[in-house]
Amino acid sequence: MIRTPDQRVRVFVSSTLRELADERRAVRAAIERLRLAPVMFELGARPHPPRSLYRSYLAQSDVFLGIYGDSYGWVAAGEELSGLEDEYRLAPPEMPKLIYIRASEQREPRLEALIERIQQDDTAAYLPFGSAAELQEQVISDLATLLAERFDESRPTPSHASGGADEIPPTPDLRLPVPYTSTIGRERELGEVRELLAAGSDRVISLIGPGGIGKSRLAVEIARATEDLFPDGRYFLPLEGVFEPGLLLPTIAYVLGIRDNGEAVLEERVARALEGRRVLLVLDNFEQIIDAAPLLVRLFSLAPSATFLVTSRVVLRIRGERVYDVQALGVPDAARGRAGAARAERSAACRLFVDRARAVNPGFALTDENAAAIADICRRLEGLPLAIELVAAKARMLTPQGIAERLEQSLPMLTAAARDLPDRHQTMRATIDWSVSLLGDEDRGLLEDLGVFARQFTLEAVEALGAGRAWEGRAMEGVAALVDASLVKQAQLGGRSVLSLLAVVREHSLGRLKERGEAGRMRAAHADHYSALVARVAPGLRGPGQAESVVQLGLELPNLRAAVRHLVHIDRLDDAGDFAWRLLVYWWIAGFFGEVRVWMLELLDKEQPITPHTRAVAWFFALWSEMWQRPTEQVVAGLGECVRLFTESGDEDAAAMSVAARATARLQLPLPELDAAERELGEAVERLRALENRWAEAITEVSRGRLAWLRGKQDEAQSHFDRATEVAEASGDLFTLSVAGNHQARLQLVRGEVDAAESGCIRTLLVSTRLHFEEGVAYGLEGLCAVAAARGDAERAGTLAAAADTIRQRIGVFDAEVFTVHTPQLDGIRAADPRAVAAGELRGAELTVPEAIALALPAPELERIAASLVGW
Repeated sequence: MIRTPDQRVRVFVSSTLRELADERRAVRAAIERLRLAPVMFELGARPHPPRSLYRSYLAQSDVFLGIYGDSYGWVAAGEELSGLEDEYRLAPPEMPKLIYIRASEQREPRLEALIERIQQDDTAAYLPFGSAAELQEQVISDLATLLAERFDESRPTPSHASGGADEIPPTPDLRLPVPYTSTIGRERELGEVRELLAAGSDRVISLIGPGGIGKSRLAVEIARATEDLFPDGRYFLPLEGVFEPGLLLPTIAYVLGIRDNGEAVLEERVARALEGRRVLLVLDNFEQIIDAAPLLVRLFSLAPSATFLVTSRVVLRIRGERVYDVQALGVPDAARGRAGAARAERSAACRLFVDRARAVNPGFALTDENAAAIADICRRLEGLPLAIELVAAKARMLTPQGIAERLEQSLPMLTAAARDLPDRHQTMRATIDWSVSLLGDEDRGLLEDLGVFARQFTLEAVEALGAGRAWEGRAMEGVAALVDASLVKQAQLGGRSVLSLLAVVREHSLGRLKERGEAGRMRAAHADHYSALVARVAPGLRGPGQAESVVQLGLELPNLRAAVRHLVHIDRLDDAGDFAWRLLVYWWIAGFFGEVRVWMLELLDKEQPITPHTRAVAWFFALWSEMWQRPTEQVVAGLGECVRLFTESGDEDAAAMSVAARATARLQLPLPELDAAERELGEAVERLRALENRWAEAITEVSRGRLAWLRGKQDEAQSHFDRATEVAEASGDLFTLSVAGNHQARLQLVRGEVDAAESGCIRTLLVSTRLHFEEGVAYGLEGLCAVAAARGDAERAGTLAAAADTIRQRIGVFDAEVFTVHTPQLDGIRAADPRAVAAGELRGAELTVPEAIALALPAPELERIAASLVGW
């Protein structure tokens, strides 16, 4: 079976391709906005015949969507019908059909006949449209109505509600990627590295070799084969888009699920999260940030049960490193004469070539007639896996003999032009050059332009960069050609189709752009596209659209990073500052303050002219972590300067938030300035309320409540927490509702208001679950632990406490002692019934996050968020 691109509700789109290209893009955008899967010919696997492809896709689809204009479509040789009519006829009678007809006065007769038939079909909805934009809105409306109707028909009772539209799906799983293809010829290496890992004497194992030799693939396979050695997790960290050594730690934190909110030293939090856990961290493409290698020594010293598997082109040269040289695949020995099929089959390189050639040409086979040519190809490519894969992709058009002849003519000259590189680097670069040289001029230009993208990107983003390029208007066809050539890969991420380049191909593309003097222009185009995306999406972060905005930005994160870097690199510093500031709420929710600080310090180091507003933004992000970790009078003064600069720039909103930050900094001083902080927090709230910045108003009310709590004014603190909860709830701000609600419930526990606290803890646990906000989940579990203890349920209290502690340990987040309210209750019941508490703690330590949430919530509430727990 040819699998469809996604396993969600699948909408099969039928239309002619070129004639209705704009309409197809509009319909695809509509389907993806509803988080459904568009099933479209151009998104599919290339090696299959078109008829087989659309028939297989249609058989797996749930909804048929037809778009008809003027053309009946191409009729293949030996066929009576076009693919357009064949698709409609093959759609099962029970499949919902939405048919959209564009107004026309020159429609082909056969299409007219098809439309007349559709009009008489009582299983199809027949709808006219004018423009692509009108079509997009109509499709969104019709699909939403259709899905609602089908849902009403299918649900057995009204009680099976899910988390709702305010749910944020979990961060895309970066633990272990699934390889695109099978791994061939690495059995010995897998066994040897596994033995090293099992021995446990080496803290860092570095897989060293040139680009294209298969280090990343080998590392993934090793990680997949060592689940028994690392029961607490195996994590994959792609570093190909990380160029600043200072971003290594934030990247590790992100993959481990640790939010960097600036409130604690990130290195300590990562070490705490790794402490006592037998985990494997795969750090891929480390050569780009080799200066960060000493950080690994500090981490494995602080977390001795964690192990690091590194892939790099160069040795790290740090204490505790074991170097493992990754060799090329074995090739047939030329000295032993002409290779036959049996002898070639014994060569891993030849087996790889045959496997990849068969993927693009199902009829391909290794024979005595082509074995010598295949062996010659593999020898010429020195057994480099990526080089072999690139060349094997040409087996769709060329015989092995034809490929070998072309390589013999081209590869020596290309290799000779790169004598400054090590031998295998020369071969890899030459192979990419050769593969690229077989492309048309427009497709070659497109590949080079793709070098500005980060690890993953979408077709829509590619199209946005096409203005003025030779490939403008044919991005879809060009990408398809690059997929055919194995230079671009396709995958699914978050329910959408994404594209990617291998690191060495991206490096090659960006190098060519630089040689042509085009790198700056394309970096600017990339930054402009993602700046426009941020301007469009960021406003939703402060209100009811928060969940959807966080998801969308999370899927684009690698390119958001790249866009900031591009802006700084090409000295568009004011644009970089604006980009960073628009995403302030996202950095806060997702926990990326450390990364932004690195970029803003780089911006300030440029010593280029910048506006006062940009200077204020850069200083604000630079001072944020200093405020929490190393508070001084200079930090307070620096935030005061931010207030002044924002005010002079006319940004009253940013100025008010800076006032709140300065007040918070006063509270962190060795001798806290409580009165000044209280006055400034009050001023900030009034200004933010007047400016209708509900998000910042609610966060600042939480700070006012914490200050009042510290001063022993519980009634006043409760009033602030109540107000923060009210504002967050009214504005649809789920994140702040979780933070404010947890503070509200914890203070109720201190005051003995157990029933009210229980309701608050349940509510904020529900919100935190929908956000997949593990810190908030830990707070909720701890609150319900205190409730259980107050009611005499010792085992339940122990279970919830241990489950919360396990989460905190893993994400490296612990609360200030004064705000940790469940421990007195837990200690009290432990003294009364130590065996029950101990039994509960043993159970709680083994619970997963969904299991702990399921235990904590009443059955009706659990049913509401059951969908949120799937796949956590």
